[in-house]
Amino acid sequence: MEELLREALWLAFWIALPVLAALLITALLMSVFQAATQILEPTLSFVPKALVLVAVLALLGAWMGGRLVEFTQRVLESFPGLVQ
Repeated sequence: MEELLREALWLAFWIALPVLAALLITALLMSVFQAATQILEPTLSFVPKALVLVAVLALLGAWMGGRLVEFTQRVLESFPGLVQ
C-alpha cells in the first residue's frame, strides 16, 4: 500500500513537472518583458501562458495519459490484494 502511494506521488510529480516548468519559464519571461517595457497590464501575460499550456498538453498529453492509464491498470489489478 505504501509503495502504491509513493508511486502515485511520483507519478503526479512527473506529470505536473513539464506543465509547471513551462508555465514558470513563460511567466518569468513575461515579467522581464513587462518590466523592460513598463507595460503593467495583468491580462498581457495570460495569453502567452495559455498558449504555452495548450502547446505542452498537445505535445505531452498522450504521454501523460498513457502513464495515468498504466498506473490505473496496476491499481485495479492489485485491488484485491489491497482490500485484504
